[in-house]
Amino acid sequence: MNEKAFHTLEYDKILERLESYAATQAAKARIRALLPMNSIDDIRRAQTETSDARDRISRCGSTSFGGIRDVIGSLRRLEVGSSLGIPELLAISSLLDAASRLRAYGRRDETSEPDSLDALFSCIEPLSPLNSEIKRCIISEEEIADDASPGLRQVRRSIRLAGERIHSQLSSLLVSASSYLQDNVITMRDGRYCLPVRAEYRSQVPGLIHDQSGSGSTFFVEPMSVVKLNNELKELSIQEQKEIEKVLAGLSVQASEYISAIEADYRALTELDFIFAKAAFSAGYRGIAPRFNDGRKIRIKKARHPLLDQKKVVPIDVELGGDFSLLVITGPNTGGKTVTLKTIGLLTLMGEAGLHIPAAEGSELAVFDRVFADIGDEQSIEQSLSTFSAHMTNIVRILDEADECSLVLFDELGAGTDPTEGAALAISILSRLHRQGTRTVATTHYSELKLYALSTDGVENACCEFDVATLRPTYRLLIGVPGKSNAFEISSKLGLPDEVIDEARAAIGVQDEAFEDVISDLESKRRNMEEQEAQAAALRNEIEKLKSDLASKQERLDAQRERILREAKEEARGILQEAKDSADRAIRTMNKAGVRVSREAEAERSSLRQRIDALDGDLGLKAARRSKGLRPADLHIGDGVKVLSLNLNGTVSTLPDAKGNLFVQMGVLRSQVNVSDLELIPDEDDSSAGRISGAGKVAIAKASTVSPEINLVGMRVDEAMAELDKYLDDAYLARLESVRIIHGRGTGALKSAVQTMLRRNRHIDRYRGGEFNEGGYGVTIATFK
Repeated sequence: MNEKAFHTLEYDKILERLESYAATQAAKARIRALLPMNSIDDIRRAQTETSDARDRISRCGSTSFGGIRDVIGSLRRLEVGSSLGIPELLAISSLLDAASRLRAYGRRDETSEPDSLDALFSCIEPLSPLNSEIKRCIISEEEIADDASPGLRQVRRSIRLAGERIHSQLSSLLVSASSYLQDNVITMRDGRYCLPVRAEYRSQVPGLIHDQSGSGSTFFVEPMSVVKLNNELKELSIQEQKEIEKVLAGLSVQASEYISAIEADYRALTELDFIFAKAAFSAGYRGIAPRFNDGRKIRIKKARHPLLDQKKVVPIDVELGGDFSLLVITGPNTGGKTVTLKTIGLLTLMGEAGLHIPAAEGSELAVFDRVFADIGDEQSIEQSLSTFSAHMTNIVRILDEADECSLVLFDELGAGTDPTEGAALAISILSRLHRQGTRTVATTHYSELKLYALSTDGVENACCEFDVATLRPTYRLLIGVPGKSNAFEISSKLGLPDEVIDEARAAIGVQDEAFEDVISDLESKRRNMEEQEAQAAALRNEIEKLKSDLASKQERLDAQRERILREAKEEARGILQEAKDSADRAIRTMNKAGVRVSREAEAERSSLRQRIDALDGDLGLKAARRSKGLRPADLHIGDGVKVLSLNLNGTVSTLPDAKGNLFVQMGVLRSQVNVSDLELIPDEDDSSAGRISGAGKVAIAKASTVSPEINLVGMRVDEAMAELDKYLDDAYLARLESVRIIHGRGTGALKSAVQTMLRRNRHIDRYRGGEFNEGGYGVTIATFK
């Protein structure tokens, strides 16, 4: 790759920002050395890793890579049999802590799909026994635990006893020789206990002099009575250091058994740090993973320069390599031409480096072997190069090195010299690159290059839009439209006299003026077409809204009509049923009295029955009568049924009880009904009735698997709370009325934690201690709302 292009396109600034997202020095170093890749397989793999890390962050939240220390040097020392010091062992422990944390973060549940990071997470080994042993023995960088070894515990106990004897002896001297002392304190000099004796009384306190104050008025004397004790304490201190060295040597031997695993952990963790840094960086600018092709085609949608303010930058759409391989961008200064060039080049470099790009989904990039850029002022005073000479030096190198697998970006090609000669050179340079198939984008002010693009196959014009009315660029890139400098219009708006502008117009050729007029006419027509398209889109949206409102209103009217008709039919049925019941009672009375019923009365009663049956058919009551033959054994969990009394379809949640009652899930409604009020829905009649989805599927699954009680006995409080929290969620989804929580008696800490969680759970209505036959003090009964 071209180092100069990295700096010109500000790829190095992208790496600086990316580096701030990494936690480990190894990941930061890798980012600083990150280069674009030429292999499409390597690029796709890196893009997939970044996307998978971004997905994990979105789904599980971010994780910390803090505490990952570089232990490679320590591992090399272990390989040659050296013992590690306290800081090195603590660094290994810190690394293993991070390994344990990230192994848990990378663990997937049953519903998650596998991704490209699973292999990295699965090779992490927390080595808990080794880590626990290091933590047990080493308290901090300055302290080894007393229980690190029996010998160390015994030595430190002896040190404490010796210190107590010395203090006891010196305390008695403080009382008896207090008049000889400068202060009634016990101090230490050179690791030995001493007394501060006044200079004039030093002969009154026999002992060894270890120090003298700056003024010479105080001598620090070790009394002869504690010299032996101090000697013993010194020997114990030496012995203590030897015991510490034994402990460290033992820990080093244990660590040496896991050299390969520790090194693998370090490599995996720093690799994950690098990948997650790319993912976090992508989230910062709402990046996407571009598709890559080997046909050297660029198709970027809504591209944004990543170093600009993402709230203010205007997105651009860019194409190259399809219908045309050379794009000529024209337009006024400060219109966004250079930003467009840098955006194309920088996004190409970022994509090839495995970074997401700030663009819309569906964007596509090509794989280029090299990217060249000639952008900015290349003037060099030290090398006596003018702007034109500096640019031309760079262009000569580009023409010498670029091939069909290169991307070349030119800013103001041919500028800095005579316009006629500069335009001719620019056309020749672009023609050379176009003939060899190099993908090229160039910006210019020369009208000759616009004509070249219009008259040459495979070359396309583009412009950065400029609003003459406001004298402001819109920064939109318009492909297929040559740009106009708008020099006369801008000058007029800024107050240049009209006679000066007219004289300037007269100075340019008729053909040039006609060409500019054509461009202006095209621009005007394009704006009118865009306005008309916007108006048409607004009208289409309004029509769709009206259609939606009308459909909703019609649905409400149909529902109201059905309700009114149903109520009227129900009322009519009630009247007819009452009339039929009265007729039945009258006929029964007449039959008991021996009075013969006339044929007309029987016919009238039959007519009433037929009219009631007809109304029953409309109201769905015939189906209710037909369903009386449905047996409880015919129903299974998940069967599609129709609740006749509610006229709703649902799914069976529980099996019928002895009375034939069961629960049916109807959307968000869960109701208890009797088997006599149900009708089975065959799969072929209503394919949706037998399907269970969403909350219904979860509820049915939970109802069939969740036990009405949970046993927490033997668990630590933190483990028990995690289990209980998940169990309560499952029980609530399964619609259990109450649950039995077994926590045992013990110290009461687990019971207190359980009841605290129940108080805070929004699904719990109340809870109580268990009765004698329920488990008594060792059980809590919780009832759901």
